[in-house]
Amino acid sequence: MGLKTLTATVVATLLLTAAPAIASPPAFVLRDGVSEPVFSYEKAIRETAWVETGQDLDRDGRVDRVAADIIRPAEPAARGQRVPVIMDVSPYFEKIGRGNERQPKTYLPDGTPSQFPLFYDNYFVPRGYAVVLVDVGGTNRSSGCFDDVASGNGVVNWLNGRANAFRTPFGPERVRAGWANGSVGAIGKSQDGATAIGMAASGIDGLKTIVPIAGVSSYYEVHNADGAYFGWAGGPGLYNERAEKLCRPFEEDSARRAGTDGNFNEYWRGLDYVAKTGKVRASVFASMGFHDLNVNPIQFGPWWEALNAYGVPRKAWLHQAAHVDPFDLDRSLFVRTLHRWFDRWLLGVRNGVETEPAIRIEHTPDRWADERRWPPAGQSRTLWPSVSGGLASRPSPGAASVTEDPARGASQWVENPSQATPDRLVFAGEPVRADTRIAGTATVTVTARSDKPSARLGAVLVDYGPATVRNTKFPALGTKDLTSRSCWGAGTAADTGCFLDTVADLTGVDKRIVATGWADLGHHRSLWRGEPLEPGKAYTMTFRLSSLDHVVPAGHRLALVLGGTDADMFDPALPAPGARVTFELGGTSLSVPVAPRV
Repeated sequence: MGLKTLTATVVATLLLTAAPAIASPPAFVLRDGVSEPVFSYEKAIRETAWVETGQDLDRDGRVDRVAADIIRPAEPAARGQRVPVIMDVSPYFEKIGRGNERQPKTYLPDGTPSQFPLFYDNYFVPRGYAVVLVDVGGTNRSSGCFDDVASGNGVVNWLNGRANAFRTPFGPERVRAGWANGSVGAIGKSQDGATAIGMAASGIDGLKTIVPIAGVSSYYEVHNADGAYFGWAGGPGLYNERAEKLCRPFEEDSARRAGTDGNFNEYWRGLDYVAKTGKVRASVFASMGFHDLNVNPIQFGPWWEALNAYGVPRKAWLHQAAHVDPFDLDRSLFVRTLHRWFDRWLLGVRNGVETEPAIRIEHTPDRWADERRWPPAGQSRTLWPSVSGGLASRPSPGAASVTEDPARGASQWVENPSQATPDRLVFAGEPVRADTRIAGTATVTVTARSDKPSARLGAVLVDYGPATVRNTKFPALGTKDLTSRSCWGAGTAADTGCFLDTVADLTGVDKRIVATGWADLGHHRSLWRGEPLEPGKAYTMTFRLSSLDHVVPAGHRLALVLGGTDADMFDPALPAPGARVTFELGGTSLSVPVAPRV
């Protein structure tokens, strides 16, 4: 019997062993190996459940409840059949919205959800999935305070019969998720993607797959870099009016535990999902832009290599844009891939998506390639700066100094590389003879002396040479909206499922920053505790640059730029050390991961 002729009943029977023990057979129809849109979107059930998280973070004496807005197909429900869930947990559904059109959740006068942002509901509900959009604690219609992972896990627990939910925010009427088969996939961009990663790192039962788009894997690196503290941004601003008042003690306590000294501590260890990769039980389909200024690519590289080490089923789309959803890069292929991914991990369809090349990567604008692994097999190459301003294959003696100017940052440091300025040092290699791909996570080792008891360090990897690239100069993202729209799934007047089309936003450049890194020299011994520097004493420290995948074209020059406080990154309210830092060049080097030719 071919796939085209399989009925929903036969498919359900074949896949019964893949469903949780509590589930009745899933309701879906396959055609050409993918689930078909056979259910009515217009008649879908739309409702809200307020789910307990097991916490009382706002200290009001009641267990916090997060609002889970649900849309699910009516036909399987009428037959008593259970369906899987695609879930997005977000603090942005009210005040910022989702997608490049910033869609918010909207509601009818009686509170029934009417618009579910993005295309997940339009596309997947007719195919037999439920879509659940969860407000993080303290945002939109949720009580509690900002604990995104607890918010998401609470709903996963409810969908699996392990938590309570209610019909209203504070009322006693309970509601059960008898329509859910217990299988959940978490998806989302930015903070939503970070939540998905954190949920997977908790090892929660029932979470079958995650699709984090530009997600954070370690919050220490959001606020610090190798001992250098950038500044603190807490939850207020996204909170609802109630939480804005009640959550002040929670936010103050979080800021206190995080600290301002750049030390890695127990607070940050609790938010280090890379270290918890061994608990991951879900498959992963990730996406990351190597020119993302919102979520540094260092959030992808080490985490992805940890997923490799633990053998987690995984796939990734990697690109040369900034903070962009792959839906806006190659819409048709991304939706087809996501469709097959959810079919595989939530419906149990043996479509082989997990055995295909794991990596879809953009090397230059709209030039994509399929590859088996990332980073690609290659070798690390070490380069040393010289007093002549070059990068050489062996160390050389000498020293060079920078005087910190906290008003200037990396975007200024890389300008006019042949012109000497006191706040930066430029070391450029010879023009490369052939296209050279650098892919992975580079490191910088410095041996340096400061004339002050503290010193910040900044390092920038630059490709000098003319090129046409995606425009990612802030606030540009590398894509731009057109006036035309395309529709992705079924729709209603309140939720059309139609979105502005996008194209690459291109620009000509004569240089491009491809990786950045920062450090506090006082943390040379340990990230757990910094120490005052002895002025004039040399210290050696190695720190990472942001993960990258970049092709240096033949004739271009790769350069390392060193400076102090980077005005592009550090909160200007933070006092700058004002140090003059002298680098001993024989003990300073750049290690870059060089890949085989593209």
